[in-house]
Amino acid sequence: MARVRGIPQWPAIMTLAAGLALAAGSRGVAAWSRAHAAAAPPRNESRIRELNIGFFERRLARDPSSAYDLAQLASLHLQRGRERGDPGDVLRAEDLARRSLASRDTRNTKGYTTLVTTLMTEHRFKEARVEAERLLSLDSTDVTSRAILAEIDMELGRYDGARASFGALYGQRTNLAVAPRLARWLELEGHVEEARRLLTDALARALANPKMPREQIAWFHLRVGDLELRSGYPRSAERAFGAGLAAAPDDARLLAAMARVESARGRRRDAITFGERSIAIAPDPATLGLIGDAYAALGDSAKAQEYIHAMEVVTLAQPGGYHRAWSLFLLDHDLHIPEVLAQVETEIRTRPDIYGWDLLAWALHRSGRDREALPAMAHALSLGTRDAMLFRHMAMIERGVGHRIAAQQYFERAQCPSC
Repeated sequence: MARVRGIPQWPAIMTLAAGLALAAGSRGVAAWSRAHAAAAPPRNESRIRELNIGFFERRLARDPSSAYDLAQLASLHLQRGRERGDPGDVLRAEDLARRSLASRDTRNTKGYTTLVTTLMTEHRFKEARVEAERLLSLDSTDVTSRAILAEIDMELGRYDGARASFGALYGQRTNLAVAPRLARWLELEGHVEEARRLLTDALARALANPKMPREQIAWFHLRVGDLELRSGYPRSAERAFGAGLAAAPDDARLLAAMARVESARGRRRDAITFGERSIAIAPDPATLGLIGDAYAALGDSAKAQEYIHAMEVVTLAQPGGYHRAWSLFLLDHDLHIPEVLAQVETEIRTRPDIYGWDLLAWALHRSGRDREALPAMAHALSLGTRDAMLFRHMAMIERGVGHRIAAQQYFERAQCPSC
């Protein structure tokens, strides 16, 4: 939902989040990382990346219009931005990719691919689709380009197009550019077991590739764990996230994911430990809120309020709107409900995917408008997606309109969404 642009407040946000994390300490995660360090690849990829960034910056100082060097530097900034969670790197990557394409828009697959990926990272899917179509026009047979466009259609709720594209790509399901995207589509359609097989096979192939960057290895583990958590298997999710952290101990995304799974299992102190380590690297509002909730569950209302306030500060500082996970947290805590609802009502016109409908339904529910929320939630469940959160939301809305039996049935499905 959010369009992260021009982040002058980023250093202040980092200071706020890091200060909160350091104040509480993170020795538990540090010890956990040391215990798993033997499994990490020996290469210092962050150091190599920094050297490569310096190398291409020096080349560009001599030739500022080099499309190749601009595209390479854009890709490096994007990789660093995803690993650190720093939107400044993502914005830098977008700028460099655009400059690369301005210098040469033919035979510049790297420039187009990086630009599309940055726009998707910023949740600017409509713009990403325009650039993805241009990328595909360079070579209509390119499997990666077709998979990217299918993923964007899925994110935009253009499900007829996504279904046709993924159907045509099914024969390429062992391709690492296709497998995780196809797995997500299968998951949305309720085929969780097949999605799990695709993801675990893709992870095995990624691990077998000695040239695969740790950031990508971490991402594959993250995808496997997220699927397990949505499917109602927190222990399996924990194993996947833990394996990812063994390869990339300081990956903020995996640390935040471990915080989520520990919270789901009721282990609040462990959730706080992982969450604080994550926000010291990347102050994600959803993780700040999760830590606040964990402190509240432990009876520390002062700490809880401190983190929830930090979550509000970071969220409201972002221009262009809120990420969906942030919006859900605000709604769940009766914060800024009219603003969230207004934004969701605007977004659903151009991005009517099932999670957009879910967010609209939940915003209407939190506004006391369950009868309007019910048809929106029906849209959210229209693909047959087996997600515990969707079932919980439908249960609450059904209860809100007085459908007690239906509500109980959805509560039961939320307990075991894959059953």
